[in-house]
Amino acid sequence: MDVQDKLAVLADAAKYDASCASSGGARRDSRDGQGIGSTTGAGICHAYTPDGRCVSLLKILLTNWCVYDCLYCINRKSSDVRRARFSIDEVVQLTLSFYRRNVIEGLFLSSGIIRTPDYTMEQVIEVARRLREQEHFKGYIHLKTIPDASPELVERAGRYADRLSINVELPSAASLKALAPEKDAVGIERTMSRIHLRLQAAKEAKREAEGVRALPGAAARAAKPPAFAPAGQSTQLIVGADASDDRAVLQLSSRLYTGQGLRRVYYSAYSPIPHASRALPPQAAPLMREHRLYQADWLMRFYGFNADEIVTDAGFLSLHHDPKLAWALAHPATFPLDVDRAPREALLRVPGLGVGSVDKLLAARQLRRLRRADLLALGPAVKRALPFLVAVDHRPRAADVMALSRPAPQPQQAVLF
Repeated sequence: MDVQDKLAVLADAAKYDASCASSGGARRDSRDGQGIGSTTGAGICHAYTPDGRCVSLLKILLTNWCVYDCLYCINRKSSDVRRARFSIDEVVQLTLSFYRRNVIEGLFLSSGIIRTPDYTMEQVIEVARRLREQEHFKGYIHLKTIPDASPELVERAGRYADRLSINVELPSAASLKALAPEKDAVGIERTMSRIHLRLQAAKEAKREAEGVRALPGAAARAAKPPAFAPAGQSTQLIVGADASDDRAVLQLSSRLYTGQGLRRVYYSAYSPIPHASRALPPQAAPLMREHRLYQADWLMRFYGFNADEIVTDAGFLSLHHDPKLAWALAHPATFPLDVDRAPREALLRVPGLGVGSVDKLLAARQLRRLRRADLLALGPAVKRALPFLVAVDHRPRAADVMALSRPAPQPQQAVLF
């Protein structure tokens, strides 16, 4: 196969991995004329696949050959998909070629398991090493950590990658054992823990280096500690491939955020694959369920909610209302809140109020009592908050809350003629 054919196969095979965002990387550039590429705090550019998924370019697999037989994976050993494999030099040259044409700003590289996890991890690391050390590539690199790879290889991967990730895949260890017998949930979390500890050590070394001062009369200089995956680590969960409900998914995510220090947990709605096993659901999981999980994840990370209280409908998030509105409707005794007296933690739970809006309200009420016009000045989204707030000249009506509780009409496809 030529490189173009390989690219068509292996870029398509990589689209199922959603954990490709690139925020948080170290700032680098080549304006001094040394090397190629740059990365900023905003991350790399994105593109959309024909099925609507947002992906980061260049996003490919080293190969879609795999010795594992995970039933939910299109690239499993028993699948009859078209196979391909890049050489290390081909991936390096593709990355540089795309970058020079301003098509990409970084690389997301994963792979099926070839021979052994360690052999595969060595191949993936070698791509990153050549880009960094031989081609002096300063753009963003995200490497997928291979399950069961040795700690020494994970350490090496962190030297060259901005972000590392290893997919938990399924919310339940029992489901992972049934659908992916070669994978071990305990081993995956063990690798996560090693990365987490190494990230903490790198931060501590950087903090100590910043405290170093030069001798009197000498230029200030601190020893620069070796970098290790400055953008942290992330993971992905497939939703709907097993019987786990949303509460179980969010509880696992919460545990990974607090215990492993993950930057992000990504959710991917299960989609049936050709010649699928009877152990898998015949229908795709609703994309709205995936969307609601992302909204609930945001509430856990920035709004003070915990996993157990977000889910209100018998273990699942409401598909009709966003999680914050569903929680507010399920707790009528909490509202309405006095916008002049309510604490920040309570205001963050009001539908329609974001973190920025709450901070503006807190600053404004230090000067005077707030009015309805002050709330509306925050933007159109705040109209959803009015039924849950009390101000000097505003009292909500029961009918306003009832109107919000009714499911919004489902969007319909427009007709051309």
